[in-house]
Amino acid sequence: MSLSPALRTILALETSCDETAAAVVRDGRVIVSNVVASQIDIHRRFGGVVPEVASRQHILALDAVVRAALAPLEAGWSAIDAVAATRGPGLAGALLTGLHAAKGLAWARGLPLIAVNHVEAHVYASWLDDGSGREPPRPPLVVLIVSGGHTLLAHLADAGALQVLGQTRDDAAGEAFDKVARLLGLGFPGGPAIERAARSATGAAPLPRAWLRESDDFSFSGLKTAVLHQVRAAGPTLDDAQRAGLAAAFQESVVDVLVRKTCDAARRLAVGGIVLAGGVAANQRLRAALLAQAPVPVWIPPLALCTDNAAMIAAAAFWRQAPGLAHGLACDVAPTLRLGQV
Repeated sequence: MSLSPALRTILALETSCDETAAAVVRDGRVIVSNVVASQIDIHRRFGGVVPEVASRQHILALDAVVRAALAPLEAGWSAIDAVAATRGPGLAGALLTGLHAAKGLAWARGLPLIAVNHVEAHVYASWLDDGSGREPPRPPLVVLIVSGGHTLLAHLADAGALQVLGQTRDDAAGEAFDKVARLLGLGFPGGPAIERAARSATGAAPLPRAWLRESDDFSFSGLKTAVLHQVRAAGPTLDDAQRAGLAAAFQESVVDVLVRKTCDAARRLAVGGIVLAGGVAANQRLRAALLAQAPVPVWIPPLALCTDNAAMIAAAAFWRQAPGLAHGLACDVAPTLRLGQV
């Protein structure tokens, strides 16, 4: 992977959903600062993210978050070589707040602006130095991106050359976690709620798995429906033990499909490693299963870098500088931006 040393220190902003984040990263690896203002407590009472509320909260939080990200720099703004921001995919209003703030900062300081694909940035979280001393992954790689809005299996042949192998045909894995958690009355966000409930399970009948043979695609809507049928069958007698059992069975079904399809792709393509990325990569059962079953080395970011953050935006900006800079201040948000597009 080639480096672009001219723009070594990058200030990045991330506002694609319900986290307002800013970070400073050097050389695409060294995290100088990584500040996240979460809105989870605000959206929890609504049972999910409310786009208009998210946008307003970003506006309120951005100034303080950027100041906190710059605070560790003795030289302040003079140490920054470029500004980066997420342009998509995500909530349109939320994206606008961050990208327009980044444009204003870049223009005022005479710095280049690098537009970043949010989903792709999750992949580059594994290039950040986590303090373990481990070298970053080197292509070719198989990449599993699992989040609330996306479930993708991709082949990374070289820096920026992400080719989609398969994707969800209905619900993303994280979306399925949220919906099943709601069915079970476990609260929001669904991923951590289901993982907590599953830990107390003493046994549960297995739920179906949609393998979609001869394809790298995923499907989780049938699994969600299977949980719904069991909840309805139990009716008002559904107790905490049954909820825990269903949570564990659901989690195991999702993890089984994700891990086996990823490992099969790694063997078929004879890659040198696997990268797990996205918010659902914080799930401990998924992490453990992939590490145990993978036929090649696996890179998984630390928990703080799995969920939305700006350090991953800065890392992606560094490794993808050339195409990102082509947008400059003229770029606009792209709420439906696809993997591989910048």
